[in-house]
Amino acid sequence: MLDYRIAFQFKFLVWLVVLVFIGACQPDPEPRRLLEKAHDRWIDGHSHSAVELFRAVLEISPKGPVAQEALFRLGEIYYFDLDDYEKALGFFQDVAKRNPKGPFAYDSRKYIAEIVELNIKDLDQAIIEYQNLINLNERPEENAEHQFRIASIFFKKHNYDQALMELEILLENYPKSDWAERAYFRMMEILFSLKKCDEARTRYTAFQNAFPRSDFEGDMEFIMASCLEEEGQLDQAYERFQALEGNYRYPALIKMKLEGLEQRIKKGGRSKRKIHRSRRKD
Repeated sequence: MLDYRIAFQFKFLVWLVVLVFIGACQPDPEPRRLLEKAHDRWIDGHSHSAVELFRAVLEISPKGPVAQEALFRLGEIYYFDLDDYEKALGFFQDVAKRNPKGPFAYDSRKYIAEIVELNIKDLDQAIIEYQNLINLNERPEENAEHQFRIASIFFKKHNYDQALMELEILLENYPKSDWAERAYFRMMEILFSLKKCDEARTRYTAFQNAFPRSDFEGDMEFIMASCLEEEGQLDQAYERFQALEGNYRYPALIKMKLEGLEQRIKKGGRSKRKIHRSRRKD
């Protein structure tokens, strides 16, 4: 009988230890409920109330996945709703530092890059942040966008040669992405501004072959017409601008270009051909 009782007590203690261990491994339901309540308050438009609740979550559970989500949501609220990008940046940096492989780390790094570029305007650091995202290769489908952002930053810095190089990398690594279309357009803008119209024409041909039905077709045609105008081929430029009438997003700009070309040709512009009377604007 004594051995039976000892065996029973031993089994009971073992089960008790197991239950305690399981309970310790389970997430505390209270922080999770509080997190959900905070999220609901935010969705309902009560940003300040949501902030207090998310902070309460951090006080109750300062570590773990619940804390990481609370930090991430606080960053979003301060960034999008409260327009305090410095506090938002701090929260996103905290998320990325606490768990670099966590579910909120990648999006936090994206926000960090965006804030550094657009709000803090530290362009050199922004390039580093976008390049880090590419190197992580966690979401390869987004790498073309990050590469485009890098090229655009060099464009902002007036480093046009480097911008062209970064766009070349985009076209080489992500030739079929939607961002490749934008890359062609940005390259042609840069080449036109550098008065390299021959190179722009080469790029335009490659663009047409790669994307025969692109939304950027009208913009590309506008640049091609502008190149002709820049080179003094006024009648050809006129015809190309005229072909865009009714198909270009800025009709007032087309009208201005046509009127300006008519005046230049009437005053003896470098074009050797004249505009036929039937094509002249009243």
